[in-house]
Amino acid sequence: MASVDARTVASLLREYAQRTALRGGNPYRAKAYSRAADSLVALAVPLHVLIAEDRLTEIPGVGEAIADIITKLHKSGTHPSLEKLRKEFPEGVLEMLSVPGLRPEKVLRLYKDLGITSLAELEAAAKDDRIKKAKGLGAALQTKILQNLAIAKSGEGRLHLHRAAALLAHAKDSVRKSRPELKRVTMAGDFRRGCELVGDLSIVAEAPKAYKVAKPSPAEGLQIRLSDRKHFGAALLFATGSAAHVEQLQALAIEKGMRLEADGLHKGRTLIAGDEAEIYGALGLPFIDPELREGRGEVGLALKGKLPKLVTDQDLRGILHCHTDASDGTETLETMAKATRQRDFEYFGVADHSKSAHYAGGLSVEEIAQQHLEADRLNKRFGKEFRILKGIESDILADGSLDYPDDVLERFDFVVASIYGRFKLDRKVQTQRLLRAISDPHTTIIGHMTGRQLQRRPGYEIDVEKVLRACAKHDVVVEINAHPWRLDLDWRWHQAALDLGCMLSINPDAHSIPELDHMHWGVLMARKGGVPADRVLNAMKLPEITRYLRQKRRSLARAA
Repeated sequence: MASVDARTVASLLREYAQRTALRGGNPYRAKAYSRAADSLVALAVPLHVLIAEDRLTEIPGVGEAIADIITKLHKSGTHPSLEKLRKEFPEGVLEMLSVPGLRPEKVLRLYKDLGITSLAELEAAAKDDRIKKAKGLGAALQTKILQNLAIAKSGEGRLHLHRAAALLAHAKDSVRKSRPELKRVTMAGDFRRGCELVGDLSIVAEAPKAYKVAKPSPAEGLQIRLSDRKHFGAALLFATGSAAHVEQLQALAIEKGMRLEADGLHKGRTLIAGDEAEIYGALGLPFIDPELREGRGEVGLALKGKLPKLVTDQDLRGILHCHTDASDGTETLETMAKATRQRDFEYFGVADHSKSAHYAGGLSVEEIAQQHLEADRLNKRFGKEFRILKGIESDILADGSLDYPDDVLERFDFVVASIYGRFKLDRKVQTQRLLRAISDPHTTIIGHMTGRQLQRRPGYEIDVEKVLRACAKHDVVVEINAHPWRLDLDWRWHQAALDLGCMLSINPDAHSIPELDHMHWGVLMARKGGVPADRVLNAMKLPEITRYLRQKRRSLARAA
């Protein structure tokens, strides 16, 4: 059999991962195969070249063992172990592993006990109430399947933002090494637009000669568009998208007697502009940041000169909502604070879990006192240039009250109020639960408002607009949770929050030192939602935020 390409090998390796997961045993092995398959889709160098030059281990997530599997899959289109695994389960059974929350052992039971062999059969069985009647499965699993089938379908082939970033960074590096004649190697596609899930892995590079810019197909994996210097900006514009944004620019060009194509802006046979900024300028527009290019009114705002000046990474002065080993983090308060300071921030807001979070080592009242003493000790050492802010992530209980009595909550500089249980309450009850928490004068920030986890679970049902109105009324800050699995509140609600008068806070929800850098993903979401720096709580300098939090506590004291 002739050798197969990287995308086919990736598909085979992903099948290998799924069948390995169904077999049971070490779950990390299956995950390793899946990650390596993702990396193969984003290769910038032909697979056969990497194999010939013995460079497979340069691919992220590929060690010697997986490199051997990839080589065999490439040469023959199969692998002895894969063929053996194929005899155990029909191919359609693998589809069910894409449903969030449906673990391999449950998939096996659905197959063996109910004879389900595809997503379509799974959906039909759930709708016919056959799953809840089966021993060892039940009504809860059936409900979860019905809820999460939509996630399985909508998220197919898309990567979390941070994972796409790693693959594209490796692809850029590979392009530069293998094609040194290429310049301005730039990430494009929905990644450049800051989309929370990325399906369009795209790179644009300047080549020494003119190249025809081909329209890519998302099914082809990594797309590398080549353009000469004269037309590079236009190629980048089209590769970035979105389609709706580009179409609106093209319509505007027609109104002005011009023509916008993939090689630039033309008037008759004359190229008016080939640089990205020049194209916007020639159309009478300021440069529109890539994150805004979704065809959601940004062209109209640009024409009126009303585009927001978006928040940047450099605007952020401190970090709020972080965890330490006092609850479920991996590092001490001192270690996390020092790592934050090394990143040139002015303050670190610790917010470990509250006492009801038994699963996360929530803090007892005694442990809070110990942590505050430690924070005071460290703050004396840090001096005036850096400060630990004493916070807590308080569970919002089922009735909307906060975890801890008032006299304990009053000890904190800030309180992040979050929901961690009872996700399935109906929309009205869940909304009222949040509204009560927001009306509590101790609440500073509402954490990850909808509780969603991208490609894992949908958010709980709430009236988001009503919740935002309450946040504005009670001066409660809305969190943009920067963890790449959350990115909640969704950027599509940011403008509504701004219009209603809400402040927002970009928080990493960090449980380790590397997770402090989640801040960048939160900034991307804020930019995508049109958020300026002056509406971001932690864009305040240390004196400003301490004053803000002090005034909040004074208001609390007056209310008491």
